[in-house]
Amino acid sequence: MSDTEGRLVGIVLVSHSAAVAASVAELATGLAGGGTTAPVAPAGGTADGGLGTSAELITAAAASVDRGAGVAVLTDLGSAVLTVKTLLAEGDELPDNTRLVDAPFVEGTVAAVVTASAGADLAAVEAAAAEAYTYRKV
Repeated sequence: MSDTEGRLVGIVLVSHSAAVAASVAELATGLAGGGTTAPVAPAGGTADGGLGTSAELITAAAASVDRGAGVAVLTDLGSAVLTVKTLLAEGDELPDNTRLVDAPFVEGTVAAVVTASAGADLAAVEAAAAEAYTYRKV
């Protein structure tokens, strides 16, 4: 593994559903193409498998994708956002240089993973994900 591969931005997907988070992760990594893919970890549902959000699952996912280039966290709905904001405010639960990214969950995740896999920095990954708000379907 080259130094560049070792320092890709990590992506964490926080959803109220473990199945949704895992499926979006699978979709995004599949669409990122061949070669090196940025580390992606789903953090969906609660620790007991129910619907909701879990600070423990989020912190574990963030630690698992942290390669020193930053961690982009994308969320689905209200309490997922609030849980990540709380963890960021606490300051010691998430890796340094972790950002909550304001982006659509599916399209933003695909853009973030593709951009991170190309070796872009955290600011570029965040911008690519946020730009997904402008994607038109008709």
